[in-house]
Amino acid sequence: MMTQTKIQIKAEDYQFIKAAHKELNYKTQSEYMRDAIQVQVAKDRMRLRQLKREAAMEMIGKAAYENLFESIEGDDFESR
Repeated sequence: MMTQTKIQIKAEDYQFIKAAHKELNYKTQSEYMRDAIQVQVAKDRMRLRQLKREAAMEMIGKAAYENLFESIEGDDFESR
């Protein structure tokens, strides 16, 4: 379902879209705008995922770990 919204763009961008959308095989100016927005949103999603991934890796590196073998650390396993 499409959501209608108003956007503001530069006058020269609007004139370009108005002149070029038919040459680029778009049915309407709106279709051109939707495609342009979808491309930018996809790029931004990938960039945000990458930033979250990097932040998670930083957090993993900073986290203290618990030594699970501390209770048996001094045991002599050779004589068991």
